[in-house]
Amino acid sequence: MSASILLVEDDVRLGSLLSEFLSAHGYAVSLVEDGLEAVERVRRDAPQIVVLDLMLPGLPGLEVLRRVRPGFRGGVLILTASKAEGDELEGLELGADDFVTKPVDPRILLARVRSVLRRAVNSDSASSGAPPVVVANLWLDQSSRVAKVNGAAVELTSTEWSLLWVLASRAGTVVSRDDLYTEALGTTYDGLDRGVDIHLSRLRKKLAAAGFDPAAIKSVRSVGYLLGR
Repeated sequence: MSASILLVEDDVRLGSLLSEFLSAHGYAVSLVEDGLEAVERVRRDAPQIVVLDLMLPGLPGLEVLRRVRPGFRGGVLILTASKAEGDELEGLELGADDFVTKPVDPRILLARVRSVLRRAVNSDSASSGAPPVVVANLWLDQSSRVAKVNGAAVELTSTEWSLLWVLASRAGTVVSRDDLYTEALGTTYDGLDRGVDIHLSRLRKKLAAAGFDPAAIKSVRSVGYLLGR
Protein backbone atom coordinates (compact mmCIF):
# COMPACT_ATOMS: atom_id res chain seq x y z
CA MET A 1 0.00 0.00 0.00
CA SER A 2 1.30 3.47 -0.90
CA ALA A 3 2.41 5.70 1.95
CA SER A 4 0.10 8.69 2.34
CA ILE A 5 1.52 12.21 2.18
CA LEU A 6 -0.31 15.44 2.94
CA LEU A 7 1.52 18.20 1.08
CA VAL A 8 0.70 21.65 2.47
CA GLU A 9 1.94 24.29 0.01
CA ASP A 10 0.24 27.51 -1.15
CA ASP A 11 2.49 27.97 -4.21
CA VAL A 12 0.25 26.25 -6.75
CA ARG A 13 2.99 25.63 -9.30
CA LEU A 14 5.46 24.24 -6.76
CA GLY A 15 2.79 22.21 -5.02
CA SER A 16 1.69 20.61 -8.28
CA LEU A 17 5.29 19.86 -9.29
CA LEU A 18 6.14 18.22 -5.96
CA SER A 19 2.85 16.35 -5.85
CA GLU A 20 3.43 14.89 -9.32
CA PHE A 21 7.03 14.01 -8.49
CA LEU A 22 6.16 12.22 -5.24
CA SER A 23 3.18 10.48 -6.86
CA ALA A 24 5.44 9.23 -9.65
CA HIS A 25 7.58 7.58 -6.96
CA GLY A 26 4.66 5.62 -5.55
CA TYR A 27 3.20 7.85 -2.86
CA ALA A 28 -0.46 8.75 -2.38
CA VAL A 29 -0.29 12.55 -2.24
CA SER A 30 -3.00 14.99 -1.20
CA LEU A 31 -2.34 18.70 -1.74
CA VAL A 32 -3.83 21.52 0.35
CA GLU A 33 -2.99 25.22 0.18
CA ASP A 34 -4.37 26.62 3.44
CA GLY A 35 -3.20 26.19 7.03
CA LEU A 36 -6.66 25.84 8.55
CA GLU A 37 -7.59 23.18 6.02
CA ALA A 38 -4.31 21.42 6.77
CA VAL A 39 -5.24 21.09 10.46
CA GLU A 40 -8.60 19.58 9.51
CA ARG A 41 -7.06 17.14 7.01
CA VAL A 42 -4.37 15.94 9.41
CA ARG A 43 -6.94 15.24 12.11
CA ARG A 44 -9.39 13.61 9.69
CA ASP A 45 -7.10 11.61 7.42
CA ALA A 46 -4.07 10.89 9.67
CA PRO A 47 -1.53 10.77 6.81
CA GLN A 48 1.74 8.95 7.36
CA ILE A 49 3.72 12.13 6.72
CA VAL A 50 2.95 15.84 6.39
CA VAL A 51 5.18 18.01 4.20
CA LEU A 52 4.46 21.43 5.64
CA ASP A 53 5.27 24.87 4.25
CA LEU A 54 5.72 27.60 6.87
CA MET A 55 4.27 30.59 5.01
CA LEU A 56 0.60 29.73 4.52
CA PRO A 57 -2.72 31.58 4.24
CA GLY A 58 -5.27 30.94 6.96
CA LEU A 59 -2.75 29.71 9.53
CA PRO A 60 1.08 29.77 9.57
CA GLY A 61 2.84 26.44 9.27
CA LEU A 62 4.31 26.55 12.77
CA GLU A 63 0.86 27.11 14.23
CA VAL A 64 -0.45 24.18 12.19
CA LEU A 65 2.29 22.04 13.70
CA ARG A 66 1.58 23.33 17.20
CA ARG A 67 -2.09 22.37 16.90
CA VAL A 68 -1.77 18.93 15.34
CA ARG A 69 1.40 17.47 16.82
CA PRO A 70 0.01 16.50 20.27
CA GLY A 71 -2.37 13.98 18.70
CA PHE A 72 -0.54 13.15 15.46
CA ARG A 73 1.83 10.16 15.40
CA GLY A 74 2.98 10.50 11.80
CA GLY A 75 6.04 12.27 10.42
CA VAL A 76 6.30 16.02 9.80
CA LEU A 77 8.75 17.45 7.29
CA ILE A 78 8.98 21.23 7.18
CA LEU A 79 9.40 22.92 3.80
CA THR A 80 10.62 26.48 4.24
CA ALA A 81 12.00 29.40 2.24
CA SER A 82 13.21 31.02 5.46
CA LYS A 83 16.95 31.26 5.98
CA ALA A 84 16.46 31.98 9.68
CA GLU A 85 17.84 29.15 11.79
CA GLY A 86 15.31 30.08 14.47
CA ASP A 87 12.39 28.95 12.30
CA GLU A 88 13.98 25.56 11.74
CA LEU A 89 14.82 25.13 15.42
CA GLU A 90 11.33 26.17 16.51
CA GLY A 91 9.84 23.66 14.09
CA LEU A 92 11.98 20.87 15.51
CA GLU A 93 11.12 21.92 19.05
CA LEU A 94 7.42 21.73 18.16
CA GLY A 95 7.89 18.16 16.99
CA ALA A 96 8.88 18.28 13.33
CA ASP A 97 11.08 15.39 12.23
CA ASP A 98 13.15 17.19 9.61
CA PHE A 99 13.18 20.19 7.29
CA VAL A 100 14.09 21.06 3.72
CA THR A 101 14.95 24.59 2.60
CA LYS A 102 13.57 26.16 -0.59
CA PRO A 103 14.36 26.33 -3.44
CA VAL A 104 13.91 22.60 -3.08
CA ASP A 105 15.42 19.89 -5.23
CA PRO A 106 12.62 17.29 -5.54
CA ARG A 107 15.20 14.51 -5.23
CA ILE A 108 16.36 15.90 -1.87
CA LEU A 109 12.77 16.15 -0.70
CA LEU A 110 12.16 12.55 -1.77
CA ALA A 111 15.21 11.36 0.16
CA ARG A 112 14.07 13.18 3.31
CA VAL A 113 10.53 11.82 2.97
CA ARG A 114 11.91 8.30 2.65
CA SER A 115 14.13 8.84 5.70
CA VAL A 116 11.25 10.05 7.90
CA LEU A 117 8.99 7.23 6.76
CA ARG A 118 11.75 4.68 7.29
CA ARG A 119 11.98 5.62 10.97
CA ALA A 120 8.29 4.98 11.48
CA VAL A 121 8.33 1.74 9.46
CA ASN A 122 11.36 0.42 11.30
CA SER A 123 9.65 1.13 14.62
CA ASP A 124 6.35 -0.41 13.55
CA SER A 125 7.90 -3.52 12.00
CA ALA A 126 10.18 -4.34 14.92
CA SER A 127 10.25 -7.96 15.98
CA SER A 128 7.43 -8.83 18.36
CA GLY A 129 9.80 -11.21 20.12
CA ALA A 130 12.25 -8.51 21.17
CA PRO A 131 12.30 -8.19 24.97
CA PRO A 132 11.44 -4.83 26.56
CA VAL A 133 14.30 -2.59 27.65
CA VAL A 134 14.21 -1.22 31.18
CA VAL A 135 16.38 1.64 32.41
CA ALA A 136 15.53 2.75 35.96
CA ASN A 137 11.79 3.63 35.84
CA LEU A 138 11.77 3.81 32.02
CA TRP A 139 10.27 0.86 30.12
CA LEU A 140 10.42 0.51 26.32
CA ASP A 141 8.72 -2.11 24.15
CA GLN A 142 10.05 -2.20 20.60
CA SER A 143 7.23 -4.24 19.08
CA SER A 144 4.49 -1.79 20.13
CA ARG A 145 6.72 1.29 20.13
CA VAL A 146 5.47 2.14 23.60
CA ALA A 147 7.50 4.02 26.20
CA LYS A 148 6.38 4.08 29.83
CA VAL A 149 7.66 5.88 32.88
CA ASN A 150 6.41 4.51 36.20
CA GLY A 151 3.92 2.44 34.22
CA ALA A 152 2.35 5.42 32.41
CA ALA A 153 2.70 5.73 28.63
CA VAL A 154 4.65 8.70 27.22
CA GLU A 155 3.58 10.03 23.81
CA LEU A 156 6.58 10.26 21.48
CA THR A 157 7.05 11.09 17.83
CA SER A 158 8.65 8.43 15.62
CA THR A 159 11.94 10.36 15.70
CA GLU A 160 11.89 10.72 19.48
CA TRP A 161 11.10 7.04 19.85
CA SER A 162 13.93 6.02 17.52
CA LEU A 163 16.47 8.15 19.38
CA LEU A 164 15.33 6.90 22.78
CA TRP A 165 15.37 3.27 21.66
CA VAL A 166 18.94 3.51 20.35
CA LEU A 167 20.14 5.18 23.56
CA ALA A 168 18.22 2.83 25.87
CA SER A 169 19.26 -0.34 24.05
CA ARG A 170 22.87 0.78 24.49
CA ALA A 171 22.43 2.23 27.98
CA GLY A 172 25.67 2.77 29.85
CA THR A 173 27.70 3.36 26.69
CA VAL A 174 28.25 6.52 24.69
CA VAL A 175 26.47 6.57 21.34
CA SER A 176 28.27 8.74 18.80
CA ARG A 177 26.44 11.39 16.80
CA ASP A 178 27.29 9.46 13.65
CA ASP A 179 25.59 6.35 15.05
CA LEU A 180 22.55 8.30 16.26
CA TYR A 181 22.01 9.81 12.83
CA THR A 182 22.56 6.48 11.08
CA GLU A 183 20.61 4.19 13.42
CA ALA A 184 17.85 6.51 14.61
CA LEU A 185 17.40 9.01 11.79
CA GLY A 186 18.48 6.94 8.83
CA THR A 187 20.76 9.65 7.51
CA THR A 188 24.37 10.83 7.72
CA TYR A 189 25.63 13.43 10.19
CA ASP A 190 27.13 16.37 8.29
CA GLY A 191 29.02 17.80 11.25
CA LEU A 192 26.76 20.85 11.53
CA ASP A 193 23.14 19.76 11.86
CA ARG A 194 21.59 20.37 15.29
CA GLY A 195 18.48 18.31 14.75
CA VAL A 196 19.41 15.54 17.20
CA ASP A 197 20.09 18.10 19.93
CA ILE A 198 16.64 19.64 19.48
CA HIS A 199 14.87 16.27 19.39
CA LEU A 200 16.68 15.12 22.53
CA SER A 201 15.90 18.37 24.32
CA ARG A 202 12.22 17.83 23.59
CA LEU A 203 12.51 14.18 24.59
CA ARG A 204 14.08 15.10 27.94
CA LYS A 205 11.19 17.46 28.68
CA LYS A 206 8.60 14.78 27.94
CA LEU A 207 10.39 12.20 30.06
CA ALA A 208 10.89 14.68 32.92
CA ALA A 209 7.19 15.54 32.89
CA ALA A 210 6.45 11.82 33.22
CA GLY A 211 8.86 11.39 36.14
CA PHE A 212 12.08 10.16 34.53
CA ASP A 213 15.30 11.95 35.45
CA PRO A 214 16.21 14.05 32.37
CA ALA A 215 19.82 14.22 33.56
CA ALA A 216 20.11 10.52 32.76
CA ILE A 217 20.50 11.49 29.10
CA LYS A 218 23.93 13.09 29.06
CA SER A 219 25.68 14.97 26.29
CA VAL A 220 29.28 13.85 25.90
CA ARG A 221 31.12 16.75 24.35
CA SER A 222 32.51 16.17 20.86
CA VAL A 223 31.34 12.55 20.95
CA GLY A 224 27.60 11.97 21.33
CA TYR A 225 25.07 11.03 24.00
CA LEU A 226 24.85 8.58 26.87
CA LEU A 227 21.78 7.21 28.65
CA GLY A 228 22.97 6.19 32.11
CA ARG A 229 21.77 2.97 33.68
